Amino acid sequence: MNHYKKTILPGGIKIISENIHYVKSFSLGFWFNVGSRDENHHNNGITHFIEHMLFKGTRRRSAKKIATDIESSGGYLNAFTSKENTCYYGRGLSEHLERTFEVLADMVQEPAFKPNEIKKESSVVIDELHDIDDNPEELIFDKFEEIIFSGSSLSLPIIGTEKNLKKFSQLDLFNFVKEKYGFNRFLIAASGAVEHEKLLKLADKYLKENLGSSNIRRKNYLKTDTSPRFEIIDKEIQQVHAIIGRASYGYNNEKRTAANVLSQILGEGSSSRLFQSVRERNGIAYQINSFLNSFYDTSAFGVYFSTNEKMIDKAIAIVLKEFKKLRETRISERELNKAKESIKGSMLLSLESTSNRMIRMAQSELYFNRIKTTDEIIKSIDSVTVNDILEAANELLDENSFIKLIIKSKNALLKSAA
Repeated sequence: MNHYKKTILPGGIKIISENIHYVKSFSLGFWFNVGSRDENHHNNGITHFIEHMLFKGTRRRSAKKIATDIESSGGYLNAFTSKENTCYYGRGLSEHLERTFEVLADMVQEPAFKPNEIKKESSVVIDELHDIDDNPEELIFDKFEEIIFSGSSLSLPIIGTEKNLKKFSQLDLFNFVKEKYGFNRFLIAASGAVEHEKLLKLADKYLKENLGSSNIRRKNYLKTDTSPRFEIIDKEIQQVHAIIGRASYGYNNEKRTAANVLSQILGEGSSSRLFQSVRERNGIAYQINSFLNSFYDTSAFGVYFSTNEKMIDKAIAIVLKEFKKLRETRISERELNKAKESIKGSMLLSLESTSNRMIRMAQSELYFNRIKTTDEIIKSIDSVTVNDILEAANELLDENSFIKLIIKSKNALLKSAA
């Protein structure tokens, strides 16, 4: 049984928690409902850059002291930026909860944004950008979302551009924080050896009365073009990397659960249709998987694989053949139940980690304005029918709506590109 507690403070901050009596540690996340989706071409990358800069010092702590204050008590501090959210989080033993809370509160409320640190960190993030550019497995997903979400801020890469990273100033960072990081977009989530009342006391002790409010207004993604496209990027690489996919249902669409199950059947796991047909039976790809990368109002759905240039055309043909089978033939109840059990098993196993539990709670609150229980999620998965899968397959696996994106060497010749 889930024991969640939720409080909304006068300034708008939400605090949610889950006490797990049998663990001695906690995971604490400070979430802002701000991501690269809230940027434009001129400041693209600033949310991720601010995430980096919050670790580079506050008005009374150096970067080293931030790390030392947490690590000296056996704790851990990190952060991540997505297209819709930013999370700063810490893990530690229960007796060090206050210290972790205070350090995170100091970071998000009193960043120094020293010009010399901005200059140094911009070089670090540019190196990170170059690493992505050198890694086709990462680069292809950024390029794919740039294509399918064209015309929307969702098309912008989280890391930004080298041009922007070189020009960000202290004033740019302070202005963006002032405009976007209001308490009405601030969520504190904790799981593990935590007491909700203790979190409320810490919030009262370490958070300012008012950090202001943000008036972010996100435009819903409106899909306007579903025509097929074939895009090729030439790079100095050995293998050919490919994505076949399209935009799909977001968290706000009840059909997303069926799409998730369809993705599981199609290409998630070694027993999936694509793994068996492309790798096991034909031996033409080391890695192949389907994906459903979801946002509030849309998702990036597709299949990713890599192979050599001689086999890319055959691999594409096999993938499209599997798509056709799912569009034309109902799957068996046995295959459907196997996929459901796999999804439920992965979810439940992940909940043995307090960090995963904290993240799941926070994302549920951010996307649905409440915490969905595991029982509720399992019930939703179990409700998917064979007909739901057939309907989802006919909507999502229509070859006339696919984007085909390939990264290859300049010398590779592809029949499918002809």
